[in-house]
Amino acid sequence: MIRLLVNFLEFVINHFYQNRWYPRFYVLETVARVPYFSYISVLHLYESLGCWRKADWLKVHFAESWNELHHLLIMESLGGDRYWIDRFIAHHAALVYYWVIVLLYLIRPKSAYYFAELVERHAYKTYDTFLKEHGDELKAKIAPQIAVNYYRDGDLYMFDEFQTSRLPTERRPIIKTLRDVFVAIRDDEAEHIKTMTACQEPNAQFVLTSPHSKVIQSAIALPSRKLN
Repeated sequence: MIRLLVNFLEFVINHFYQNRWYPRFYVLETVARVPYFSYISVLHLYESLGCWRKADWLKVHFAESWNELHHLLIMESLGGDRYWIDRFIAHHAALVYYWVIVLLYLIRPKSAYYFAELVERHAYKTYDTFLKEHGDELKAKIAPQIAVNYYRDGDLYMFDEFQTSRLPTERRPIIKTLRDVFVAIRDDEAEHIKTMTACQEPNAQFVLTSPHSKVIQSAIALPSRKLN
């Protein structure tokens, strides 16, 4: 059922936004942020009710939403939100999507993560297709400053935090041209897929850990060195 719904949404977006790449990406990124807001809302609810506390999950999901926010800011800098109809579609789709994921996460968390995984897979495929078709022309354009700040010159703590399959500082994209930016965004989507897949594992509550927490745990586990 979830796959059928995602396939329907893909069909609508592909046909409505045919050859309108930046507005398509704007709508896609507006919607892509929503599941992480939903997860955080429900996790805060459980914590407030005294059910359990999942600090690492909150950190990772917030970092994912922060990553998607910067994708959105990049698309806005490229004019993806220029027309009111695109903003209308994006905002209303996001509102509906938020409550769908909240309810699904309350009832069956694994399905909520599977839904997001499918959306991220669609995003990866869309960006990959765009790069294959327009990569050469993108090389001739400089990277937007918002992308340079996020991927290269800014505080990269949040960038490292959402990539649960990597250790911090392991990935540092080269950002010079607009093609570099879209390569980085596409690769971000691949990292989201890995995290969403990990969240569906039977023992996910034990294995999904903040990348920075892994570094701390590794440091604690190392045997202390004797001083000469």
